[in-house]
Amino acid sequence: MSNILGIVSPENDTVIVEGLMDYRPIPAISFLGRYRLIDFAISNFSNSHIDHIKVFVKNQPRSLIEQLGSGRHYGINSKRGRLQILYNDLSGISALYNTDINTYLRNMEFIEEADEKYVAITPGYQICAVDYRDVVKQHEEEGADVTVLYKQTDRAKERFIGCPALTLDNGYVTESVTNLGKRKNAAISMETYVMAKDMFVKLVREAHAESSAYSLRDILRDKIGKLRIMGYSYKGYFACINSMNSYYKTSMELLDYETAKDLFRPDWPIYTKTNDSVPAFYGEEAKVEHSVIANGCRIEGTVINSALGRGVIVEKGAIVKDAILLPFSHIGKDCRVEYAVVDKWAKVNRVKEVKGTSSYDVAYIRRRDKI
Repeated sequence: MSNILGIVSPENDTVIVEGLMDYRPIPAISFLGRYRLIDFAISNFSNSHIDHIKVFVKNQPRSLIEQLGSGRHYGINSKRGRLQILYNDLSGISALYNTDINTYLRNMEFIEEADEKYVAITPGYQICAVDYRDVVKQHEEEGADVTVLYKQTDRAKERFIGCPALTLDNGYVTESVTNLGKRKNAAISMETYVMAKDMFVKLVREAHAESSAYSLRDILRDKIGKLRIMGYSYKGYFACINSMNSYYKTSMELLDYETAKDLFRPDWPIYTKTNDSVPAFYGEEAKVEHSVIANGCRIEGTVINSALGRGVIVEKGAIVKDAILLPFSHIGKDCRVEYAVVDKWAKVNRVKEVKGTSSYDVAYIRRRDKI
């Protein structure tokens, strides 16, 4: 779809994935043993035939650059496609100025010089499978100024905390408030928008004129009733990774095959960077149930209801249950890890039990730590 510019927006200050975000930008966080969070946003663009993509990142771009590369592994057209990473190089002055609006402004020339008529803007930390061709079709047919995707849910009390909750009348947004978990049912904004590129540029400049601390979310809220902001009801699987709790719960939820097949569809591949590695090895005493195990793992203990990234080692007598082990982490002999997230290259050996209290309070082992 050559008339659409894809934009992956930087996360706002309400997105805090404790621990994991200390070492990489949130879109670069490992997910479900195989992926990075940003893979879903880029794959949605690619599957929708959008191959001109700008990825905006707040800081620490190294791991994101390594993951995205040239974009070829996402199926982006190698002749006319383009994937570009942009960031705000003045963000270190103060967190107050490290907003999406200021990041867009610092890179406005790259947006304005794009030939595409429309922009599709989406965060890099949401899990979904969106076909933008359907969204653009509705946007054009209804003559909307802005189209915002939303997910109707009956789990707003325990999920999507901190996300905007919309009120709609005859398909148009009449109110946007922050979901504080007070209502069970809500139309949760996916903070994914389609609009004309000229409209986007205008909104960015107006937001900056209003306040140096304004975000795109802020200016769109101010424009309710002044612009035709239409909702697009998204029916598929949706999760927002804006906290450690949501990261853990979403990972555990997608271990269920019936849930996962709503997201991972044969006609809608989720692309990621791959590498050559040996298959997972299972020892004679290994026991694995209801888990995702990536290539290169060595399993000689017990793994139950868990997600293991590439190259993870679980030694004899070790028990991993209800846990997420990021690539190359190591669980030593007779150790027990439960309700926990273990970061890359961390090793649990001397401490024989690492256990969170529940799915609401998971333990976290830092990257490269030895405990």
